[in-house]
This record gives sequence, structure tokens and C-alpha cells, in this order.
Amino acid sequence: MGEKFKVLVADSIDAGSIELLKNHPSLDVTVKTKMTPEELVGFIPPFHAIIIRSASKVTRPVIEAGKNLKLVARAGVGLDNVDQVAAKEKKITVKNTPACTTISVAELAFGLMLSLARKIGRANISMKNGEWDKKSFEGIELYGKTLGLIGIGRIGLAVAERASAFGMKVIAFDKFVNTSPSPIVKMAPFEDILKTSDFISLHIPFDKNAGPTLREEQFQLMKKGVILVNCARGGTVDEKALLAALSSGIVAAAGIDVWEKEPTTNLELVKHQNVIALPHLGASSEEGQARAGKEVAEIVIAELSKA
Repeated sequence: MGEKFKVLVADSIDAGSIELLKNHPSLDVTVKTKMTPEELVGFIPPFHAIIIRSASKVTRPVIEAGKNLKLVARAGVGLDNVDQVAAKEKKITVKNTPACTTISVAELAFGLMLSLARKIGRANISMKNGEWDKKSFEGIELYGKTLGLIGIGRIGLAVAERASAFGMKVIAFDKFVNTSPSPIVKMAPFEDILKTSDFISLHIPFDKNAGPTLREEQFQLMKKGVILVNCARGGTVDEKALLAALSSGIVAAAGIDVWEKEPTTNLELVKHQNVIALPHLGASSEEGQARAGKEVAEIVIAELSKA
């Protein structure tokens, strides 16, 4: 084929990965980010492939406008910003890079556990306000505590390995996994995770049909004073129920990286003194983005070479 394949990079990816694409003789690469959904619909028609992260939404209108589209490639784990049903109808291949940011997300989740346990965020703000308040910020150790993982895929297992190194007991529930992937993890029923965990960390996708995994009913089963971390997906935790659990003391503290709506407008939860709130930073490490960018570039090259 003499004509080059047109590739649209619609979200920012690692610069080295863009060079890898641009240096390939069969590709014509355009980088145009921060488009509105309407702009993307108008811009997509000439392109054979689109590369995204989490900002751009490849909706049905985008797919239907992409008359030349053969591939949607996401540099990241989830595909909730791609209408996969519409893509399948149009015989468009959809790919992602699920393993590339595993360490990045796992380290962030573990960092949140440490920060919440030792009240680092609150103590830091207190110091910046000119205070020296040792008594208010006595924390707890991770050593000897039970970490309950909801989801034991790549990221959940990476968190488990770090927790084990800190002397934590790790239990996990995963509706798709019956056998533990590691000797350091004991599989347990969902209710046992809720009732016995000192820390709970979610590592599951969001199922729109099922709704939140943690609702008021689940919070009522938890050990009083549990610390909750969510670096999974927005919607997996009912934010209204979490706020109530924080207010009642069932949840002592929460680290939240993902939100029901992004950017979030839930300022009551963001500003709660026992919440560390982040703007979906799980995969945002230099190393993770370099791996994801390289893999997504390789996917585009490999897939378009089949066309």
C-alpha cells in the first residue's frame, strides 16, 4: 500500500513513543490533544487509528464519523472511555496496555495507605499553617494489620507484595478468581473482607450494570476505623455512602484517586479532613507512561501492518 496510514494521537503520550510512530515509514502521525467530543467527531474521518489515554472519549458518534477507522488504542488499563459495542459493530479493533502502569498504580495505592495511617496529609497542612501539633496526629502502623483487597489482578497482586513486605496479612476477594495467585494472599469471601480488614483497597473495573461495589450496606459491615483506598475506577464506591461512613467513623480515613464524575464536583468529600483526594494520578508516573506509550506505539504499528 503506497498511501500512509493516518494516526491521530488525541491524548498526550510519552514523547519517545510519538517519535517511534513518526519514524515509521508507513505512518502519517498527527498530534492534536484536548479536543471536545464535537471537535473529535469533526476531526476523526481521515484517520485509520486513534491513540488515547483517559481524557478523550471515543463515543459512538466518533466511531460512526471515523469512516476509515481500523484501530482504537488506549495507553492505559481501562476501556470505559471507548464505546466497545459501537466499535465491534464497525469491526474496529480496540486495544489497551493493561500491564504497563501496574507498578505506578500499586505504589500510589500503597503510598496512600501509608499516608493515611500516619496522617501525613493533615500533619503537613498543620505545619504549613505554622502549627506544631504532635498530639493530634498519632497514627497507626501497617505492620500486623489486615489488608483486604477487592480484586486480585495484576495491580492487586502488586499491592499485596508490597503489603507483605511491610508485615501485613493480605486477604482478597475477586469474583473472577477462586485460587490465590500467590502464597502471600489468602482468598476470602467478600463479607469477610469487609468485616475483618483494617485496610481495604479496590482494584476492580466499574460495572455500570451492577453499580457501586461498596454501598451503604457494605460500609455497615466494615470494622470501625477501617482505612479505605480507591485507585481503581470511579463509581466502584458510592461517594454519598462513603461520606456518611467517614462522618460516622466507620471509615477512619480514605484515599481517593478516582471519582464518580471526573473532574469531580464532590467538594464535600474532597475537603473532608480525613480524605486524601487526588485527580486520578494512578498511572501518572514517568516510567509508567513511557512503558504505556511504547507499547501503544508498538500495537499501532503491528495492527496497521496487518491491514
